[in-house]
Amino acid sequence: MIDYTLLIAVIAGIALLLFLILRLKIPAFIALLISSIAAGLIAGLDAGQMIETIKNGMGGTLGFVATVVGLGAMFGAILEYSGGAQSIANYAIKKMGVKRSPIAMVISGFVVAIPVFFDVAFIILIPMVYALQRKTKKSLLLYAIPLLAGLAITHAFIPPTPGPVAVADIIGASLGWVILIGFLVGIPTAIVSGLLFGKYIAKRIHIEAPDLIESDTNERMPNVSTILAIIALPIVLILLDTFVTSGILPIENNTIKEGIHLLGHPFTALILANLAAWYILGIRKGIKKEILFDITSKSMAPAGTIILLTGAGGVFKQVLVDTGAGEMIAKAMTGIGFPLLLFAFIAACLVRVIQGSATVAMITAAGLVAPLLANIEISGPGLACLVIAIASGASIMSHVNDSGFWLVSQYLGMNEKQTFRSWSIMTTILALVGFLSVSVISLFV
Repeated sequence: MIDYTLLIAVIAGIALLLFLILRLKIPAFIALLISSIAAGLIAGLDAGQMIETIKNGMGGTLGFVATVVGLGAMFGAILEYSGGAQSIANYAIKKMGVKRSPIAMVISGFVVAIPVFFDVAFIILIPMVYALQRKTKKSLLLYAIPLLAGLAITHAFIPPTPGPVAVADIIGASLGWVILIGFLVGIPTAIVSGLLFGKYIAKRIHIEAPDLIESDTNERMPNVSTILAIIALPIVLILLDTFVTSGILPIENNTIKEGIHLLGHPFTALILANLAAWYILGIRKGIKKEILFDITSKSMAPAGTIILLTGAGGVFKQVLVDTGAGEMIAKAMTGIGFPLLLFAFIAACLVRVIQGSATVAMITAAGLVAPLLANIEISGPGLACLVIAIASGASIMSHVNDSGFWLVSQYLGMNEKQTFRSWSIMTTILALVGFLSVSVISLFV
């Protein structure tokens, strides 16, 4: 039985969110809180209940996300300052040669975006794309699209990047499983959206590298094996804990199991990664402690936005739980046999296309999906598939209301039509292939 008051509350909340962001240009954090309050009051919560819902939703979400996103941002900042991103890209191009440089670019993007935010990683690596274009005289898109695909896939699919961390926490998925499923989905997605589409669109749109002065990025760059080892450290520890906890790696000794659980928790794993980066890429390279402190402190600015958005998304989720709207939607979906994975994907798609921000789309979709899981038995890998389905939907059709659209347009020297035909279509292919891939994987987990 559908309670139309609850249904109206959910629809009104989402509509108000979009209106506040699109029409009134109110920051997404405030817009999410206002929309959550409006939905709660329409659904019948009184003032006291609404305040408790905000406190529970915000507090319950931020305990995990704030720690992981904060540690991840500091980790990425040190790697960025050390020249680690350029080191990885240079090594990949050197090993594969200019002929296979699109593959080198997609791999570089895939790896670099694990610790470094998408836009920062793109700006760091774009000089290499310019250099390749000038050397080969082929379209800039032959190298830029694979790089962008690698960056976008990792940014959306693989923790400790903020998006999947936030979604995983809201719906209760293990980061280890999200890393594994995200990696499996990312491979075919990168091949299709990055390499195949990049080759296709480069033949149809020829772009020359902008005439910019390039800085020397080769000074004191760290060894690539060192960078890869530091990046791999938290990922391997988190995966090891996931495999032991799930029984894939059977360990009988409780002391060893507890030790692995401690070291493999995202908190501990990222602390160890930060310490390794601080010493190996900082102190040992002669970088002053004051500089390292300043670098990591400044990294908190973009991380703070993500953290607050995620907390507000947790409030939206809590409203759906406390009002019973989530349970009602779940029963309605079960009654008509609507697949949960498809619902998660479509919800993220709609919010993304309408308001532009992938982060807001992921958090809003996760808030809608989380209450539906209360009475459904889903395995750890199954929850990870839901995270990737949401991430795929939130990546679709980047266009003029997304800051990424203008970033790509500016740095590649393209007009709006060219950016739409290349970047916007690439993100759409990425989303569709990602969802198709995770749908196939979900049949076996």
